[in-house]
Amino acid sequence: MSTREIAGFTVDIDDEEFLTNPAQWNEDIAVALAKEIGIDPLTEEHWQVIKFLRTDYEAQGETPTLRRVATAGGVEMKKLYQLFPKKPAKKMSYVAGLQKPTGCV
Repeated sequence: MSTREIAGFTVDIDDEEFLTNPAQWNEDIAVALAKEIGIDPLTEEHWQVIKFLRTDYEAQGETPTLRRVATAGGVEMKKLYQLFPKKPAKKMSYVAGLQKPTGCV
C-alpha cells in the first residue's frame, strides 16, 4: 500500500491510486480528484451521485455498481455518462474515495 498527498491530506491508495480507506476522504479531496480526471467544477448533480455512492457504501459494505446508482440512486444511466464521461463507474468511485465496483475493469 502506498500513500499520496491530495489537497493537503495524506491518504492511503492502491496501485491504481484509488483510496483504500474511505474514512480518509473529504470534499476537498473529491474536488482535487475530479480535477485530475477532467471534471471541473463538481456540480450539484455530481455531488448527488457522490453522496449516494458514499451512503450506499456505508449501508452495503461495497462500492455500488453503475446499475445500482441508476436504479437505487435515481440517476438515469445517460446522465451518469454525461457527468462522468468514459468509464463512469470507475470515475464516480474514484472521486467518491471508494474502491472500483466489483466487476469494473
